[in-house]
Amino acid sequence: QLVESGGDSVQPGGSLRLSCAASDELSINACMGWFRQAPGKEREGVAKINGVGTITYRSDSMKGRFTISRDKGSNALYLHMSSLKPEDTAMYYCVARALSWCSKWRATTSYDAWGQGTQVTVS
Repeated sequence: QLVESGGDSVQPGGSLRLSCAASDELSINACMGWFRQAPGKEREGVAKINGVGTITYRSDSMKGRFTISRDKGSNALYLHMSSLKPEDTAMYYCVARALSWCSKWRATTSYDAWGQGTQVTVS
């Protein structure tokens, strides 16, 4: 089970930190990531981190503004977002799969578990 929090309404240029609490059933070495879905658009992968800490971002723009991290001690995942833009407005989802590696990480079908989402609005 994944539970996100931290979504909010912010002005352009602002920052937010999203959190995802994973249940004990999920391995601390699981592949985890963040997706987002804007109104009228398909869900897209934002970033992922695998069991050994290898990180990938969807784009260079995200790489420069977003930071994905995890705390294995508490089995939590985070996404720190800065320099937010109106186009970052979306529902953000925490995802996880049972395996440690993140093959085809941008595919929604690659994940076994999804959180309920947390809304980020930039305006």
